[in-house]
Parts: sequence; C-alpha cells; structure tokens
Amino acid sequence: MTEILDILKENARVSVEDIAKMVQKTPAEVAQRIKEYEQAGTIRGYRTLVNEEHLPGERVTAVIEVKVQPEREGGFDRIARRISKFPNVVNMYLMSGKYDLLLFVEGATLREVAAFVSERLATLDGVLSTGTHFMLKNYKQNGTLMDVDKTDERLQVSP
Repeated sequence: MTEILDILKENARVSVEDIAKMVQKTPAEVAQRIKEYEQAGTIRGYRTLVNEEHLPGERVTAVIEVKVQPEREGGFDRIARRISKFPNVVNMYLMSGKYDLLLFVEGATLREVAAFVSERLATLDGVLSTGTHFMLKNYKQNGTLMDVDKTDERLQVSP
C-alpha cells in the first residue's frame, strides 16, 4: 500500500476518506496503515511547503559540501550524527563523489551562516574541508514550482 505514501507525499492534507477512495480501501484500513507507517518510522512527520520570499524579513540558506575523515569503526555515521544535531542544519545527505556530506543550512543572516561554518562546523574533529554555496533564489522545491509566472500565456487576439 505504498500508494498511500505517494498520495501523502504529494499532499499531506488529503483526508483518510479521500485516500480510501483513491486506493479502493476502507477508511479504517487506510487509517490503520498510516498509523503503522508512523509507528514504524516510515512517516517521520508532516510539513507545509512555504515560499520564503512571501515572508517578511530575510532567511539565508546555504548548501555546504563537507569532506570528512571516516572513522574506523563508525564510517561516516558518528560525524554525521554530530553535525545533524546543529539546529542550523535542516537537511543532510551522505554523498558519493568529491565530498562526503551535503548540508542545507539556514540562518537569519549571511554572517550567521558563515560563523556557523567557520566556528562550529569546520572546527569539528574529522572535518577536512568545506565548500559553501549560498542559495540566491528558489525556483522549485520538493517538486513544487515556487516562482509561478502569473502572466497569461494565451495568444492575444486583435479585432
């Protein structure tokens, strides 16, 4: 019943009754399956996708490439767990290629993010190097267009 997960990933506000109709199950079956997903940790939470450009004030997001020294017994996991506990780190992935970890970090200002990188992240034992890229504009997030063009694309008709 991964169809339920696909529906919830697209829109977490869909009612159990509507999901039941879509997957041809009873609402009780769908509610039970969702509860099982939550208890098993398959569903880790529900989020609202917000266009930050519509909010007052500024938020700075940086994508940070981190090269780390893997540990003999724990590989990348111990350093990754340590980094993931910083509140500025909103997403983190183990990567293949030239760097090991990819972090998405948020802060109120560019200076705050820079201070996090130079004072907290780069100084950790096991961190060999970092590369920071500041996000300038968000066009698409989680499959959703963030900068929707409001122009009418229909052809003009002249009399």
